Amino acid sequence: MRTTVRLNDDLLAAAKQRAAAEHTTLTALIEDSLKRTLASRPARGAERFTLRRFGDGELLPGVDLDRSAALRDLMDGLR
Repeated sequence: MRTTVRLNDDLLAAAKQRAAAEHTTLTALIEDSLKRTLASRPARGAERFTLRRFGDGELLPGVDLDRSAALRDLMDGLR
């Protein structure tokens, strides 16, 4: 699967150096690191919480809490 991630420039440079030193690819290095991280941490269950409402409790026009990417774009001023 192909995906895009944003990494700090220094972190990416260090990862590329490590991959080269280990004669492997950056993808393999990232995959191995993720596997080790995920294996070492127990998964947390979803925690229930309640949103507190302020004002009249209505959402602003264009806000859909079920579409997190669209909400983030709206908050970032991309829409």
